[in-house]
Amino acid sequence: MADQTERKIRLYELALENGRSASPFVWRIRYALAHKGLPFESEYLGFREIPSKFAGRFKTVPVIECGATMMAESWDIAEYLDQAYPDRPALFTSPAELAMVRFTDQWFTAEVLRKMFRIYILDVHDAAHPQDRPYFRESREKGFLRGRSLEDFTADRLSRLPALREALAPLRAHLAKFPFLGGAHPNFADYIVLGAFIWAGSVATVPMLQSDDSLRPYIERGLDLYDGLARDPRMKPLYESGC
Repeated sequence: MADQTERKIRLYELALENGRSASPFVWRIRYALAHKGLPFESEYLGFREIPSKFAGRFKTVPVIECGATMMAESWDIAEYLDQAYPDRPALFTSPAELAMVRFTDQWFTAEVLRKMFRIYILDVHDAAHPQDRPYFRESREKGFLRGRSLEDFTADRLSRLPALREALAPLRAHLAKFPFLGGAHPNFADYIVLGAFIWAGSVATVPMLQSDDSLRPYIERGLDLYDGLARDPRMKPLYESGC
């Protein structure tokens, strides 16, 4: 395992026009690597570069490269990190924890992340590199949006904010009793949720949360993790202005 630890880890990330790393799934792995204390170097790609970079093998990021190992998909990467570096802090301390975090991911994706994409997908387009925007528009409008334009798909987004905020109620209830979803310390469930908030804060032209949302202290704790890993002056406001 010593040889494995000494190998440099390269993390392929999605970058916006301002250079900001912006993918909720990449941020899961950024946090995971920090959790395990594993140094890595980043290579930033635009939307158009991802398919060609890997000769069609991978179409999305994150992708990690470590020696002869190269893989995509945030869940596969997280489980690989625990298997490859068992001497480092575990992301999943037991099969039960792994199962519960997978459930958290399923719930969060269905009830929260999809609502976030509905509100912010046009903002992603506008924040991307100019040369990426035609590709992003065409691929999303033909696929995910089934022929609708980005503008039409997000036209009612302000009316959808209350439902998104309400969907976060289970997080508020849990975090009223614990500092992190993982309890006293963060685990991969936190990285799933925080990655989504960071992604929204990277592109959002409409703040996601009210200024007094009880999730605010949790998010701020999350941004401060690992020497402020996610702190960045390029972040846009996540909260409405207010007292």
